[in-house]
Amino acid sequence: MNIQENISLKTNNTFGIDKKARFFVEVKDEKTVVDAIAAAKSLKKPIFILGGGSNILLTKDLDAFVIKINIKGIEVVKEDADHVYVQVGAGEVWHEFVLEAIKNEYAGVENLSLIPGTVGASPMQNIGAYGVEIQEVFDTLRAIEIDTGQTVVFDHKKCAFGYRESIFKHEANGKYIITSVTFKLRKQAVFNTSYGAIATTLESMGIKALNLKAISDAVIHIRQSKLPDPAKIGNAGSFFKNPSVDPAVFEQLQQQYPDIPGYPAEAGIKVPAAWLIEKAGWKGKTLGAIGVHKNQPLVLVNYGGGDGRAIEKLSLDIRKDIHEKFGILLQTEVNII
Repeated sequence: MNIQENISLKTNNTFGIDKKARFFVEVKDEKTVVDAIAAAKSLKKPIFILGGGSNILLTKDLDAFVIKINIKGIEVVKEDADHVYVQVGAGEVWHEFVLEAIKNEYAGVENLSLIPGTVGASPMQNIGAYGVEIQEVFDTLRAIEIDTGQTVVFDHKKCAFGYRESIFKHEANGKYIITSVTFKLRKQAVFNTSYGAIATTLESMGIKALNLKAISDAVIHIRQSKLPDPAKIGNAGSFFKNPSVDPAVFEQLQQQYPDIPGYPAEAGIKVPAAWLIEKAGWKGKTLGAIGVHKNQPLVLVNYGGGDGRAIEKLSLDIRKDIHEKFGILLQTEVNII
């Protein structure tokens, strides 16, 4: 195990923020995870888990023992008449796993193409896009409990999934290191083209016969047309969650803003945060080295040399403005460190 000191994390976070880790180690299997936990305890440093770095905003150096998860592997562990169960290492790149599933005609994750990050982070955030969430294909995950070094298996119920939520963002936050995730994928596809612009994109691409790759290609086309490539412009994807409001509140907003979109949800009416931000005039706004993306107002960007604290302040200014204009308090998807 190679423990490095005072290492820049610039290439390990998609915002490209240049902050340092006091200690840094890369782990490739569960045994090394346990060894890394022991090393952090001996150095009396808190543990910080790093996957693809696609959902964090660093605002300071980390006086911590950073464990970079690079556990690989994609393996079918069982199957039945209708499903195949695929265990995936937490360090696998999410999109590469999606492409592997499509290649083998395993259905269920094609709508989640091109989402940045690693597989281990997917259940933590209950990632979702275009009408599909991880909880719909999740079976179990393996994790190492930091206090004991023991392996724990989490099933669907134990994960307590919600909208961009799981137990790992609340009572289990910072207590476990996810090492692998097992997905329950379908042998027979059930295509979901009703959300967003998938159907119209398929039509414009001249695709008439639906298949997993066609759905994936359409999603990739949509995402690339709206979202900046982190390799070119620093960002962490959608910075804010879509808020839900009470139906009565939504009716009042409709009176003032007749064009406001809304969709029924468990918690009331879901309002697209992108619409709120654009309506408030933030879309495309540039503040020095940072700003709000010109095509997708949900995305805050670092054009190069931007500071994490400046991006955090921008997000707070947007939240304050949206609350003042619409009475809606936006919540962040990105973890601010």
